Amino acid sequence: MAETPIRIGILGCANIARKVSRAMLLSPNTTISAIGSRSLEKAIAFASENHFPESTKKYGSYEAVLDDPDVDAVYVPLPTSLHLRWAVLAAEKKKHVLLEKPVALDVGELDRILEACESSGVQFMDATMWMHHPRTAKMKEILSDPHRFGQLKSVHSTFSYVGEGDFLQNDIRVNPTLDSLGVLGDAGWYSIRAILWAYDYELPKTVTAIGDPEYNESGVILSCGASLNWKDSGKVATFYCSFYTNLTMDITVLGTKGSLRVHDFVIPFNENVGPFYAVANSSWKELSLGCEPEPSEFKITTVLPQEALMVQEFGRLVQGINGGDAKPEKKWPTISRKTQAVIDAVVASIKNGFKPVEVVY
Repeated sequence: MAETPIRIGILGCANIARKVSRAMLLSPNTTISAIGSRSLEKAIAFASENHFPESTKKYGSYEAVLDDPDVDAVYVPLPTSLHLRWAVLAAEKKKHVLLEKPVALDVGELDRILEACESSGVQFMDATMWMHHPRTAKMKEILSDPHRFGQLKSVHSTFSYVGEGDFLQNDIRVNPTLDSLGVLGDAGWYSIRAILWAYDYELPKTVTAIGDPEYNESGVILSCGASLNWKDSGKVATFYCSFYTNLTMDITVLGTKGSLRVHDFVIPFNENVGPFYAVANSSWKELSLGCEPEPSEFKITTVLPQEALMVQEFGRLVQGINGGDAKPEKKWPTISRKTQAVIDAVVASIKNGFKPVEVVY
């Protein structure tokens, strides 16, 4: 017998909610039970424009979604400055929480969210979609093979895109009262997560922000970078994120025996195929006229796009908890907290004149 789908309520009508709500409809174990906005009219229009089921309830407040007994879990795509209030309240109402990134303004805020989720026994997961693509597991398989990759020594990740139109003036991500972390919390979150993922979530000892980040008139960061150091191990990493440079979503991972590169890690160029390149034991050809072997291209296919796989996994965890067969999976809050800790260290390094800052966890 098929399991009852997890009923998800959505808090707000953010643009990203259009994509994730589509994922909820594609996922076989979830449904959209409710949508809440600051106005009922906006909630009704959003539900209609995005083809929500007729059964979806429309509310003119976020509180109404949280008070609905037919909502098992909530997706929170609100501005980062609102995450603490609404994620904590959702957890206190016994709703499982799928939270957009960055999950908080700092680790202190995130800890209060995670404490509320743990106290209520609900699942927490951040909405970092690429983590759920089958390509990610295949890449990790290669990185974990000592004969093929050797010892991992360096990771570099870049995520950038040009903020078009009035983005740099009016988007939520450049508003200091809504998302004060700017590009660091948006694009930087992905690159930092990629670095931690490659290093099996071993936190660096220090983080050093690269000088001369770019800001808007309100003091929000629009481009920045940093280097991460694990000390006494020879392991390093760097990242760069920007709202000023062409769309780029790269991870380059270097080992003593192999290397791996992916050029669309955040959002695959084709939602059904995730390619990447890997090579082992490279050397120069005669007269250095090339190298051999040449990198192999891997193409990992998927029927469901990565965001639907994310929602499906979230739904699976919630089903296990609600059915009494499982407890909340601690992997996801742990990964979120480590990512936030590195972001905090980058911010601290910038404020301290680009000096190395120890990562506190």
